[in-house]
Amino acid sequence: MTARPVPEPVDGGAGLKLDDYLPYRLSVASNAVSRLIARAYEDRFGLTVPQWRLICVLAEDGAMNQSAIVGRTGMDKVTVSRAAQGLAKRRLVERSENDRDGRSHVVALSAEGRRLHGEIAPLALAYEAALISGLAPQEVALLKRLLLRLQGAAGVLAGEGGGGLR
Repeated sequence: MTARPVPEPVDGGAGLKLDDYLPYRLSVASNAVSRLIARAYEDRFGLTVPQWRLICVLAEDGAMNQSAIVGRTGMDKVTVSRAAQGLAKRRLVERSENDRDGRSHVVALSAEGRRLHGEIAPLALAYEAALISGLAPQEVALLKRLLLRLQGAAGVLAGEGGGGLR
C-alpha cells in the first residue's frame, strides 16, 4: 500500500475560520446545489441524485459495469448498486451479469431511460445556466479548471493518484 502524503499542520489551527475554510465553502456550496437539483429531479421525475448521475453517465458513455460507474462518478459501490437497482425496477436501465467475471453487473439505459434522459437534460442545463448566470464565461471556465485541480489534489492526498474523475 502506498503511503499517503500528510500535510504539515499550519500554525496549530489557530487561524482556522470556518467561513474562510475552502473545504467548508465547497461543501456548503455543493450541498446547496445538490438540494436544489435533488428537489427538481425527485418532484418532477421521481429520481434521486445518484440515479440521475447514473442515467447521465450511461447516456454519455454507454453500457458499463458498476465498478466503472463507481470510478466515473465518484459514488461508492453501495450507492451505485442501489441506484441501478432502483432504476431497473422502473425499467429505466437493464442490468445483466458481466460475462467477464459473473459477479458484477453491466448496466445499460433502456429505451425508456434514454427517453427520460432526453426529457431531463434540458432542465439540468437550465438549472446550470441559472446558477452561473452571474458569472462571465471566462469565470465559468476558470471555475471548472480550478475545481478539477482541487479534485486532483484531493485524489493525490487520498492516495488515489490524480483523482480519476472527469
